[in-house]
Amino acid sequence: MKKILLLTAALSSLCCGHAMAQDRYQERPPVIVSPDLAAPWIMQLGGNVRTPQGYAVQPAQPRAYYRPQAAYQPRVAPALQPVYAAPRTQSTQIRPAQPAPRAPVQQASMQRLPVIKGQVEPQFLPQMVSYDSKYEPGTIVIDTNNRFLYLVMDNGQAKRYGVGVGKPGFEWAGTHTVTRKAEWPDWHPPKEMIEREAAKGHFLPVSMPGGEENPLGARAMYLGSTLYRIHGTNAPWTIGSAVSSGCIRMRNEDVIDLYGRVKVGTKVIVI
Repeated sequence: MKKILLLTAALSSLCCGHAMAQDRYQERPPVIVSPDLAAPWIMQLGGNVRTPQGYAVQPAQPRAYYRPQAAYQPRVAPALQPVYAAPRTQSTQIRPAQPAPRAPVQQASMQRLPVIKGQVEPQFLPQMVSYDSKYEPGTIVIDTNNRFLYLVMDNGQAKRYGVGVGKPGFEWAGTHTVTRKAEWPDWHPPKEMIEREAAKGHFLPVSMPGGEENPLGARAMYLGSTLYRIHGTNAPWTIGSAVSSGCIRMRNEDVIDLYGRVKVGTKVIVI
């Protein structure tokens, strides 16, 4: 009897398994390859596609996966840690930080151009000019009104230099000759000049050796028996002005040039 029951149960199990398998595969899987392996993959086609066997197949759809995100947490700055400071000893010196030096601020309207001593107006620089006169070549003519000295040359030409002349009250005119020439001459102010300047609070030396600080400059040409001279200067910025006590002053480089062109006995006409 038991054998019959076991056989009946086995047959029932086989029948049920076959029926369930038929129910499971009633629909074909979504991916089908052509039997001849020549047709493309069905997965690459869009929409409902008919296979060579006549089956309608829908392409597989990608699955969407949900990934839970962590809850937002605000960022917190790390706590400041105390800094260890070494104990100050007697040999340790702490100096406060010094700010960088700043240039003084000055408004444009307050700025002034620096006065550069030694500059001379261009018209008072040496140059060759036309000079039609009755004077013989080699004659020196000094125009005190216009502050020019002319060395008359041939063919109606003259070498013109800028000069400084006597200040008001010390003007003079006349004709003289060069009686002496000196290089880097000593200066011996006349007694009248010393007394006159002392009254103004300017005390002049009795004499001064020749040199760059000497008021007579690099060269001097003495005129007749007078106290007047054509000489250089230690203040070239005064050329073109009436500032002297009657002498004719020139820039050092100009008086050196003139000195080499004239000789003792040259006529000098001051007008």
